[in-house]
Amino acid sequence: MSESTASMPPTPERLEQIYAECSNWGRWGSQDQLGALNLLTAQCRVDAARLVRTGRTVGLAHDISTMPSVECPFPAHHHMLASGDALGSNGIPGYEATRDYIGTDVHGLGLTHIDALCHMFVRGQSYNGRTAESVSSTGATANTIMEAAGGIVGRGVLLDVPRALGLTELPGNTAVTPDQLDLACAAQGVEVRSGDLLLVSTGRDLRREQKRGRLDPIADGLAGLHAECLPWLQGHDIALLGGDGISDPMPGLGIAEWPFPIHQIGITRLGLMLIDNMALGELSEVCAELGTWEFLLTMAPLRIPGGTGSPINPVAVL
Repeated sequence: MSESTASMPPTPERLEQIYAECSNWGRWGSQDQLGALNLLTAQCRVDAARLVRTGRTVGLAHDISTMPSVECPFPAHHHMLASGDALGSNGIPGYEATRDYIGTDVHGLGLTHIDALCHMFVRGQSYNGRTAESVSSTGATANTIMEAAGGIVGRGVLLDVPRALGLTELPGNTAVTPDQLDLACAAQGVEVRSGDLLLVSTGRDLRREQKRGRLDPIADGLAGLHAECLPWLQGHDIALLGGDGISDPMPGLGIAEWPFPIHQIGITRLGLMLIDNMALGELSEVCAELGTWEFLLTMAPLRIPGGTGSPINPVAVL
């Protein structure tokens, strides 16, 4: 497919074709719930550990917001259970401690989080053919975040698409094409391999700074991957996808059944867990400074039985 064709908005017919052809259902058996993380082998983790050279770490999550904003209209609830004026409230003589409580919507456009494979459905089916009945008011019984409860550790690769294009950021609703992913690989001298944890930067952090912290993901838009990137992702056998947006362009395609195909097809058909709303600005600068775009990437989702995802703080170790 030519670059000009790939850069055009996909048609409903083409999305149906991608949905039919880009599938990992049954690849690891009919009972599999791990999805593309099957590609993250023990050898992948060993090889990733060898990438550490300086011991420098970069956190890739934003602070959890407790105040409403256009990016986070339903912020986390945070309050103190025991503060400095009640150090002895624990009821144990001599034991002075503070405690607090936090609760949050796991998903959305502001919180850095990972999507479990039960998060998305297409026509009532999630990854590997699980039906809507697998998720009830008490949580999910299949494809949950508990599949990643042991942690995710592997070779992280950052593709800074604006940098590869000679830009500082991509405008909202920009769709990154497969050719542009290849261009970023070539410009950075990095190869995306089977089992990789792929991160794609579009410059959202800088756009937020320019908007003085008031970037509206819907009105101002977010850049993301074109639907034609789905065959590219499948062809490279990545284990996980993350981005500084939601990996889909915002405000979306406007196609009735396919508003966000990277989420819909990537999660349900490829079995890709997605990390949304990552902080990638600092990592991009550190990678450019060190001259490497591969690193050990670690993350530990919360162990939430039945959970559709989890807040997460990925950490790159270079």
